[in-house]
Amino acid sequence: MSSQTTASAAVAVTGEGVGDVPGESSSETSGDTSGDTSGTKSGAAANFEITASVNNSLQTSRPDTLRTLHLSGRWTALDAGDLEARIEKLSDKPAPEREVAEVDATKLQALDTVGAWLLRRLLERVVASGSSPALQGSRPELARLFAALSAASDAAPAGAPAATATLAKSANATTAGSGSAVLAAPAVTAPSYLEKLGRALVGWTTSVSEQALAMLAFVGETAVALSRCVAHPSRLRWRPVAFNVRNAGVNALPIVGLLAFLLGVVVAYQSADQLRQYGANIFVADLIGVSMLREFAPLITAIIIAGRSGSAYAAQIGTMAVTEEIDAMRTLGLSPQEVLVLPKLLAMLIAMPLLTVFADVLGVLGGMVLARAQLGVSFPEFTDRMVKAIGMSTYLVGLAKAPVFGIIIVTVGCFQGFRTKGGADSVGRQTTRSVVQSIFLVIVADAIFSVIFSALDL
Repeated sequence: MSSQTTASAAVAVTGEGVGDVPGESSSETSGDTSGDTSGTKSGAAANFEITASVNNSLQTSRPDTLRTLHLSGRWTALDAGDLEARIEKLSDKPAPEREVAEVDATKLQALDTVGAWLLRRLLERVVASGSSPALQGSRPELARLFAALSAASDAAPAGAPAATATLAKSANATTAGSGSAVLAAPAVTAPSYLEKLGRALVGWTTSVSEQALAMLAFVGETAVALSRCVAHPSRLRWRPVAFNVRNAGVNALPIVGLLAFLLGVVVAYQSADQLRQYGANIFVADLIGVSMLREFAPLITAIIIAGRSGSAYAAQIGTMAVTEEIDAMRTLGLSPQEVLVLPKLLAMLIAMPLLTVFADVLGVLGGMVLARAQLGVSFPEFTDRMVKAIGMSTYLVGLAKAPVFGIIIVTVGCFQGFRTKGGADSVGRQTTRSVVQSIFLVIVADAIFSVIFSALDL
């Protein structure tokens, strides 16, 4: 079969199966055909033939139980698209009809690296059940090219996809000019659980390292933009700062106050029974004061702001990245850090301490209400005991955490927004990451603060 006579893409299959009526043949054609297809009956075995396109072809014949894959034409990058389509069409056939005993390359006219790669793709389709067809009739230079490609593919780094068919050819097994080799199909074993776990751990570590380096670069760019604004205060946009103070601070007062009040109620309620057993009802003021002012108020405020404002920052900047508004800013000579990040950062530095003070008041108020209802501790008694038990350092420790939490929330939210690529799905994914990472880093920072303040005896 000569590929030079084929004018366009063609795939034709003729033959008889075990259950076919003798003497009849079936065919299916894709595209224009200009070659003949025929089948020869040999017992109950089906005969079929596949012809490819101009300058390249592949043909499979199966007399009785022996199947030979015939290669012909020019297997080069010029016709890679049509040839790959025919290889994919061959994979739709049943597995028994794709198993071959040998590969005949006598009529193979030309082979380049693309053609050799496609030949490996073809072998992945036809080599099944561990069979090892022999490559016959290939010119020495073509066999060497295929051997080199097979060796390069099999020596790929860990994690790279490996072909299922490799050229196993000993240096002394093939004499010069014979062009014969063995196409071995090694058994593909499923990765073990430990291998899967190791690969997942390596992938996760790589992803975390890449994100950490990218965030470090983002923090550096933001610090450079902040230093420019400090050197030239006129570069700072105060109207966006005021706008973000209203959105992140004033508009968040109801939800922060409500949750802080309920948290004070819960803490007082959980401790009421234990204090009542020892007649230490009055010490509920100590418990509420220390827990709310030092830990709960700044932490619950940061978590609420991370879910409320941090996600909004990521979604806003992510949408701007998708619609290429950030690229337009850079084209106009505007720094995205100065326009988008610094106003949010300064606004959060103002809003977070104020929200924390508000949460302190509402949390203590919730504890006072519950203490009076469950323990009989009046408001004057509660406040008098709290003033004696709680020092200024306790209040300042909680207040000092608020700006740091605010910086973490803004940095993570804006960073994830800038990393948005693609479409709406990416916006949602980065928004989710910003919330999760913000809350995680806030809790980590709170733990670090606890260790530091404990070491300083504060």
